[in-house]
Amino acid sequence: MAFNISSVKTSSNGAWQGDNPLNFAFPLLIVQTALIVAVSRSLAVLFKPLRQPKVIAEIVGGILLGPSALGRDPAYMDRIFPDWSMPILESVASIGLLFFLFLVGLELDLSSIRRSGKRAFGIAAAGITLPFLAGVGVSFVIRNTLYTAADRPGFVEFIVFMGVALSITAFPVLARILAELKLLTTQIGETAMAAAAFNDVAAWILLALAVALAGNGGEGGGKKKKSPLVSVWVLLSGVGFVVFMLVVIRPVMKWIAKRGSSENGAVSESYVCLTLAGVMVSGLATDLIGIHSIFGAFVFGLTIPKDGEFGQRLIERIEDFVSGLLLPLYFATSGLKTDVAKIRGAVSWGMLGLVVVTACVGKIFGTFAVAMMVKVPAREALTLGVLMNTKGLVELIVLNIGKEKKVLNDETFAILVLMALFTTFITTPSAMAIYRPARGIHRKLKDLSTSEHSSSKEELRILACLHGPANVSSLISLIVSIRTTKILKLKLFVMHLMELTERSSSIIMVRRAQRNGFPFVNRYRHDECHSSVIRGFQAYRQLGRVAVRPITAVSPLPTMHEDICLMAETKRVTMIILPFHRRWNVDHGHGHHQDGGDGNVPENVGHGWRLVNQRVLKNAPCSVAVLVDRGLGSIESQSSSLDGSNVVERVCVIFFGGPDDREALELGGRMAEHPAVKVTVMRFLVGETLRSNTITLHPAPSKCKEKNYAFLTTNVDPEKEKELDEGALEDFMSKWKDMVTYKEKEPTNIIEEILSIGQSQDFDLIVVGKGRLPSVEVAALAERQAEHPELGPIGDVLASSNNHVIPSILVVQQHNKNHVEEITVTKVVNESSLNTDGDANV
Repeated sequence: MAFNISSVKTSSNGAWQGDNPLNFAFPLLIVQTALIVAVSRSLAVLFKPLRQPKVIAEIVGGILLGPSALGRDPAYMDRIFPDWSMPILESVASIGLLFFLFLVGLELDLSSIRRSGKRAFGIAAAGITLPFLAGVGVSFVIRNTLYTAADRPGFVEFIVFMGVALSITAFPVLARILAELKLLTTQIGETAMAAAAFNDVAAWILLALAVALAGNGGEGGGKKKKSPLVSVWVLLSGVGFVVFMLVVIRPVMKWIAKRGSSENGAVSESYVCLTLAGVMVSGLATDLIGIHSIFGAFVFGLTIPKDGEFGQRLIERIEDFVSGLLLPLYFATSGLKTDVAKIRGAVSWGMLGLVVVTACVGKIFGTFAVAMMVKVPAREALTLGVLMNTKGLVELIVLNIGKEKKVLNDETFAILVLMALFTTFITTPSAMAIYRPARGIHRKLKDLSTSEHSSSKEELRILACLHGPANVSSLISLIVSIRTTKILKLKLFVMHLMELTERSSSIIMVRRAQRNGFPFVNRYRHDECHSSVIRGFQAYRQLGRVAVRPITAVSPLPTMHEDICLMAETKRVTMIILPFHRRWNVDHGHGHHQDGGDGNVPENVGHGWRLVNQRVLKNAPCSVAVLVDRGLGSIESQSSSLDGSNVVERVCVIFFGGPDDREALELGGRMAEHPAVKVTVMRFLVGETLRSNTITLHPAPSKCKEKNYAFLTTNVDPEKEKELDEGALEDFMSKWKDMVTYKEKEPTNIIEEILSIGQSQDFDLIVVGKGRLPSVEVAALAERQAEHPELGPIGDVLASSNNHVIPSILVVQQHNKNHVEEITVTKVVNESSLNTDGDANV
C-alpha cells in the first residue's frame, strides 16, 4: 500500500472503528520495537554460550528481519517495515544512538589514556595505520569494481571511509570481550583497553574528517562539485567546537558535577536535566557545523568528570532505557538496510573475502609487529592483535553514516557489515585458542604439613573472596585466627568480586578499578587506594608474617568462578575462602541477631552469587572453604590480638571422617597454634543402629538434584578410609594435643547432637567438612531434603535459617585432585549389594 508521508497520522481510532493500527505511525513503531527487541534478545541467549557480545545478536536480528531473510516476502515488509515508517524508526533509533555515544564519552577517560604510556600508544598507532593504508588500497579496487561511473563517490571521502571502517576498534565491545575471556584484569587486558581508547579517539577524528569531506554525498556522476573550502571550514569549525568544549564547557561540567552530587550520593534532578539537554544541544551544534550529531554527544561526554559520583549516577539514570531499548533499534535498522542478496557473483564475493582478509591481516599483523618490538611475548602479542580486531559498535555507526552520505552503495554496505560481523564473531574463539595462561599446582593444606620443604621458605597462600564491606570484619577475624606463629608464613590474596553487566556503569567501574591499581597484584598508586573493601585489610600488610595483596575481579556472574580459579592457579594458593550468599546481621556489642535472636532474616546477596560458589567448589584447583557468617568479628566473645584485630576465640571442629573432614581437622590444627584461640575437636563415632545397617546411595532423579546432596562417584575402601582418619587424628594429637580439647560422641540422633552444639553459646566458629566421601553417619543424612546442598549434609544443617544456630560456620572441601565426578544421591537402608549402575555402599 502506498502512503504519502505527509498524510501519516500518529495514532489510530482503534480496530472497532475500522482502523488498522499498523497504518499509523505510533502503533507501528510499538510493533517494530517489540519485534526487534524480542528477536535480538532471543539471539543474545543463543549466542551466549559462544561468548559473543550483544551487538552481534542485534545486528544479526536486524539482518533476519530485513530483506536478507524475512524481508524477501514483500507483504511482510509492506506491513511491518513499510518505507514510510523507516524515517520514524530511524529517528527514534538515532536518539538512542545520540545518548549512547554520550555514554561512550563518559566511559572514555582521557587521563587514563595519558597514563597508559608509549607502549599502548605505539600499539594503537600501528593498529590504525597499517589497516588504514590497506583500506586505501582496497578502496581503489572496490570503487572501480562495484560502482558505475554514474554513482561513483568522491575519491578522497571514499578512501577515508574505507580506511576508517577497516582500522577502528570498538572500545565498549572489546571491554566486554576481555571480561568474558578473563583478561580484563591482566597486563594484556590493560594494554588492549588503553590501545582501544587511543584507537577510539583517532577513529572519531577520522570519522569527523570523512563526514566533512563527504558533505551531502554524491560527488560523482556529473553532479556539481562543491568548493573544497567548504570541507576546510567544516574541519576548522569542528576543531573549534572540540576546543570550546574542552576549554570552556569542561570546567563548567566539573562545577555542575560538584554542585549536583550531595554527600549522601543523591543527584539533583535539575542538574541531570541540564546535562541531558546539553547532550541534545551538542548534537545540534555539530550537525549545524556539518559533522554528524553523534560527534557532539561524544565530545560532551568527554567533558563530564570521571572521578566523582555524578557521572556514574547519570549513567544509572539513562543507560537501561538507552542500551536496552533504543540502541537495539539502531543496530536493527543497520540489519534492515543490509541485503545480502546484493552481493552477487564471484566478483562481489571475492570483494567480501578481500575486505575480510585485509581488515584481519592489517590489524592483527600491525599490532603484533609493534607489540613484539616493545618486548611483548609472541603469544600475547598475537592475542593482542586478535583483540584489537574487534569491530561491531563503532563500525556500524561509520557504515550507516557512509550509507546516509551516499558514499557507500547497498552492495558495499552489505560487504562491510558482514566483515564487521565476521571479525567480531571470531575474536572470542580465536583469543581463547591462542592465549592459554600457565597453570599452577593443585594443593591442599595437608600437602604443606607433609612437605619435606615446609621450612621458612614455604608459605600458606590463601585467596579470600568478598562481595563488599560487610564481609571484611569476618574474613579478617578468620584469617588472623589461621595466621600461624611458627613455621609457615601466610600470604593473603584479597579478591573483591564485582559483577560486570552490559551496563555502561560497569565499564566506569573497570576504569575506576584500573585507576586504583587493584586489578594487578601489589600495585598501589600513593593515596589513591580508597576502596572501603580493600582498606580494611591494609593494616595487615605491616605484620611480620602476613603479606596482603588486594585484587579486583570484574566479571559477569556466570563466569566469575573462572576468575577465582585462574587466580588460585596463578598464585598457587592452598585454599580459597568464599563468603556464603547469605549473611546474618548482628547487633554490634550485644551479640544478638538484629531480627530478635532467631537468625531467620539473613541478608541475601542473590542466587547468582550462590551459583558462583557452587561453580568454584566444582572447579577449584585447591581446597575451598565457605564461610557462613553470623557476626564473626563483631561478637563479644572475641578477644583482640596484639595488632588490634579481633580473633576467633572459641572454635569447634566436628569430625566424622573422610577427606573433607581431614582437611577441616588440619585447618583446626593451624588455628590451635594461635595463643588466643581455643580449639575443641568433636569426633562422632558410628552408633550401634548405623553399624548394623548397610546404607546404599542411589543417584537422585534429575528433577530432585537441587534438593539432594552430591557425593563423589568413586569406590571407597572403608578400611583404608578408616586408616586414613585414624592416622589424621593421631598426627593431629601428636602436634597439638596440649593446645586442644578432644571429645568423642556416639549419638543416637546425629542432627539433634549437631544442633545442640550449634545452638549453644560455647563456640564462635564451627568448622566442618563438606562430606563428599561420606562416613556412615553422614551418608545416613542423604535422605534429608537439602536447603543448601553445596555445603554438604552437616554444613547444611548448621547453615539452615530455621535451626537457630548461633556460631558462624566454616565448611571445608579438600581439593579433589583426581577430578572424580560428583552425583546427587538418595539413600536406601538395609541393602547389602554393590550395584553397577552408579550406586555405592557405605
